[in-house]
Amino acid sequence: MHTEKTSYKLNFQLVPDGCWYTNLRSALPKEVWDRLRKAAYARAGGKCSVCGKAGRLEAHEVWSYDDKKHVQKLEDIVALCPACHEVVHIGRTSLLGNEPRAQAHFMKVNGCSQSDYHAALGEANRVHAERSRHEWVTDISRLKELF
Repeated sequence: MHTEKTSYKLNFQLVPDGCWYTNLRSALPKEVWDRLRKAAYARAGGKCSVCGKAGRLEAHEVWSYDDKKHVQKLEDIVALCPACHEVVHIGRTSLLGNEPRAQAHFMKVNGCSQSDYHAALGEANRVHAERSRHEWVTDISRLKELF
């Protein structure tokens, strides 16, 4: 059995409220975003970077958060299968009514129980609530390295 402090292969990535709707896909010209996402798919060998499933892939922006300076920093763009992407964006997934499917995928990929799922989600929600209390600066300096 896992605990809250366990490091999972597949994790929730809840974006602070003030950073919602600010993503590279909508900010960049379509041809630039297409180059970035296709490069992520190629780096992943055409498979999900989390579960390894081949098939349709989606590009996901990975951000780190400096909780002292309140800087959201782009770390990578990775290839995810739709099922892993649903887990990563569990808030949106829940709003769309697909949490049961995402929960099952989280438990399968991580080899954990329903209790472990709820503990991990509770911790992710706690961190999200704390981060959402602040204004964030976005750092995309890593973008040039991803080309």
